[in-house]
This record gives sequence, C-alpha cells and structure tokens, in this order.
Amino acid sequence: MISQLEKEVTLRYLKTRKKDGFLNVISIFSFIGISLGVAVLIIVMSVMNGFRTELIKKIVGFNPHAVIKPYDQRIDENLFINKDFIKLSDTFVYSNSGEAILINKDYTKGLLLRGYLPNDFQKLNVVKNTHFYGNKKLNPKFISIGEELSFNNNIKVGDKVLLMSPNGIQTIMGNLPKQETYIVDSIFDSEIADFNQNVAFINLNDLENLFDLKKSKRNLEVYLRNPNNIETSKKILENIFKNYYVNTWSDLNKSLFSALKVERNVMFIILSLIIIVAAFNIISGLTILVKNKTREIAILKSIGVQNNSISKIFFMVGFIIGSLATIFGIILGVLFSIYIENVREFLSNVFGITLFPEEIYFLSKMPSEISIQSIFIISICSIIITTIVSIYPAMKASKMNTIKALKYE
Repeated sequence: MISQLEKEVTLRYLKTRKKDGFLNVISIFSFIGISLGVAVLIIVMSVMNGFRTELIKKIVGFNPHAVIKPYDQRIDENLFINKDFIKLSDTFVYSNSGEAILINKDYTKGLLLRGYLPNDFQKLNVVKNTHFYGNKKLNPKFISIGEELSFNNNIKVGDKVLLMSPNGIQTIMGNLPKQETYIVDSIFDSEIADFNQNVAFINLNDLENLFDLKKSKRNLEVYLRNPNNIETSKKILENIFKNYYVNTWSDLNKSLFSALKVERNVMFIILSLIIIVAAFNIISGLTILVKNKTREIAILKSIGVQNNSISKIFFMVGFIIGSLATIFGIILGVLFSIYIENVREFLSNVFGITLFPEEIYFLSKMPSEISIQSIFIISICSIIITTIVSIYPAMKASKMNTIKALKYE
C-alpha cells in the first residue's frame, strides 16, 4: 500500500520548480521521447496492419480462396452437399488453367490463362466490380484481358488476338504448336497491375481444347464465407475432400505474407529502441533528483520514514512519468493513425511530393488499421521498460547514509 506521505512527497517531486531547471529539462525530454516512441510504434504497426489487410483483400478479391485439385479421379459432386461444406462456402466453380503466348501484331507476351464456364465466370468478384467493362459471359472463342495488358498493347474490345499453346498438333510439316484466334470481349481490373498484365480468362471448354486437358482434371475453386480464417477452413476442406489436393490463397502467397510478418516484427524491435533510449533519460533524471534531494531524503529518514517508503517515492516518480508519457503516446499515435491519409495529402500538397506512389504500392491511399492488441502490447512494453529503469535510482535513494547526507548538506 502507498501511504498519504508517500503520495504527497511523490507529487511534490513531480511539480516543476525554477531551481530544478536542468532536471526539468531531462524529465521533459524523457516524457517526449517515450511519447514519440509509443506513438511511432502505433503508427507504423497500424500502417503495416492496414497494408496487409488491403493486400489480402486484393489478392482474395481476384483469386479463389481455395482450390481443390483432383489426383486421378474427377471431383465427387456428392461432396458439395456436405453440411460442413455448405456452411463454409456460398460459391464454388469449376476451372482450369494453362500458360500460353499471346500474339498481337508485332507484340508477343506470355500469359496465364484461366478457364471458366459462362455462368460461373459471372460469379467472380473481378467481374462483379464496377471496373469491369464488356460482356460478363465468357462465351466460346472470346477472351477477357486485364486493363494493363489492354492499355500497354493498345488492345480494345472487339480486337482479335492469337493464342499459342505449348501443346502441339501433328501436321505434314511436323509437330506445330496449337494456335487459336480469340476476340476480346471484356476488360477487367483486379486493382493489381501484375494480375492485369499477366492473366486472362477464356471459356473453359476452349482452354481444355487448347491445352489438351481432360474434363476429369477440372479444379474446383471455392469462395469462402470467411476467407480470413483460412487455416481453420483449410482443415475442414481437407476433411471433406480427403482424396484431393487442397490449396489456399495463403499457401500461394506464403512467402509474401511471411516477409511482411518478419518486417513488422523487425520494425517493432527497432522502434522499441526509441522507447528504451528515452527511458534511460528517466534514470538520469531520477539520479539527479536523488542528488538534489539528498538533504530532504536525510530529513525524511531522520523523522522515521523507512527505506522502503523512500524507494517507493522515487520509483513512483519514474513510473508516473513513464505511464503518463505512454498514455499521451497512445492518444497521439491513434489520432495520427486515424487521420494519416489527411496528413499524407496535406504534406503532398504543401511540399509537392508523392509520399505513397500508387504505381509502386498499388493502393490509392495510405492504409491504416488500428489494432487493439498491438496497442496493448506496445503499452505494456513501454510501462515495463520505464518500471525497470526506475528501480535502480529508487534503490540508490533508499540506501543513502543519513548521517553523511546531513553532515555534508
């Protein structure tokens, strides 16, 4: 328990006075340093969380949440009425894919072709969004290409393009690659330049003819009700489709999200050093405070105040400075995270610079997602650090020799 005397002495030492000028400067810098450290950590974590969330949305919005691939046998359609599968997914379509070469006048480019049946193609998120232009049915001999591919090669709706398959056909001149002409029927925008440039859609039957694929080898694309809970969903799908290979969006992008996780953890460690450095100012401030209050400490001891109480007083001074700085840093960090896009626009307009180039990050605005868990962890770490650094000066004050202190004071 903290006595009334300990509270009053602690509050008295926290108040600024003119004769404690240098000490006040150290205390102020300690407060500012810890506050900025906490605020910067919250801002960086919020931006990285927001970036990860936006990245997941865009990847999940274009790609299937899970793909079930057959080994030898065709996917058993009786499994589609499984109760767990119905709870897990509201949309599933057949698809297949292959790599081909697109030839348009003097331009050639490798493409990943994805095939869908006309009615299934309309179920895709990329077709449903407002940036899709053209026919939403993927009819035979028609192709849907991405915005970047269309813009970079001046391909418009109604133009003809030639697709060349690596699968050959036997002719009198030998084995030649298959070639088919397709009419551009629509243009999509996945909001990711890499997908728009390198992926195109054609009718599933056309794709199977182009690559000599069997219908029994068709994949099942599953779109989950909750794509974020992917690990749990994958286990359920593996239990339902035991004789098939299950692959999820998380598996396809594992290296990318692992890199983001490592980067976030490294940033947390590096930026935590700001708090640690600022916390060391508390040691300096408390040490000087102990030195300045030598006479007062000796008087307190001479009137019967225990060493334990002296330790508490100086410990609470450091702890209160660190705790208030942490709270102020949380408020500052949260406010900055909420209005970070407004801040970015203001700085861009004032200084005429682009702080977040859309062509690099494929995002139109600075992402930010405040995580209560991250704020809690940062706050606890900050308070623990300030608590630890407050212990040494407090113990030093309690061990002061009363007689020597009064003699030299």
